[in-house]
Amino acid sequence: MKILVLGSGAGGGFPQWNCNCTQCAGLRSGTTRARARTQSSIAVSADGEHWVLLNASPDLGAQVRNQPALHPRGSPRDTPIKAVVLMDAQIDHVTGLLSLREGPPIELYCTPCVFEDLTSGLPILPTLQHYCGVHWHLLPVAGDDRRAEFRIGALPGLRLHALAIAGKAPPYSPHRHDPAVGDNIALVVEDLASGERLFYAPGLAHIGDAEREVMAGASCVLVDGTFWTDDEMIAAGLGPHTAADLGHLPQSGVQGMVAALAPLSAPRKVLIHINNSNPILDEDSAQHRELRRHGVEVAHDGMEIEL
Repeated sequence: MKILVLGSGAGGGFPQWNCNCTQCAGLRSGTTRARARTQSSIAVSADGEHWVLLNASPDLGAQVRNQPALHPRGSPRDTPIKAVVLMDAQIDHVTGLLSLREGPPIELYCTPCVFEDLTSGLPILPTLQHYCGVHWHLLPVAGDDRRAEFRIGALPGLRLHALAIAGKAPPYSPHRHDPAVGDNIALVVEDLASGERLFYAPGLAHIGDAEREVMAGASCVLVDGTFWTDDEMIAAGLGPHTAADLGHLPQSGVQGMVAALAPLSAPRKVLIHINNSNPILDEDSAQHRELRRHGVEVAHDGMEIEL
């Protein structure tokens, strides 16, 4: 299985266009050793020829142009991108769909909650029907059904498992303050030839028994790296919300992401969806060094993982 990290940043990317925090200012001035990052999305393939996107960030057009594996081949109009799977309906995970409007109908896999949000509160899907069109493939994660296995016809070498997880619906969703099963999912992507498994969850508010079970069986865990501490945004003067308010589990603390990753035997443990305020972006920071001591990597744009 091949995994391309198209974008590794949280909403706004890094540096964020209107942010003058220590991290963003340091990157612009060259005083901080860090890499610029676009908003998070990844591509996965079993054969390196046919790809599925997991989320479609606002930066998708530039991300595809920067990845030769995703460039057209053969015919005058062509794309190796065969499908898109959405983890949620957040604006920084879905608006890249508009960048695909010049291509063939989009083979879109998402839950009923996400489909509802993208046809009402943020009506991207009705808009796309006037361009390329969208073929919706239902992921039946809703109500009492918290898991679903599915396949993508154009990628027969992969089997996917969707798992409902705790998180926040977007502000334009009727579920923002009334969470529903299917607002947020994690994915397990299994290579049927090798048996290797990727666990992907760029937004993860809580790790319970169900999450631990699937993470324990993964060869690569690619998970929420948004914030280092729960009060990071408040302490930096960037906003009034905690990590928990925004549906993210911070890395630090006895209940944090680093502690949750520690017992896992996965050869690759990687953080993605990293907010511009997070000190792990500074490759000389104590927090970045702590991650290295725990065998945890920080995703960057263009990162390639092969399982």
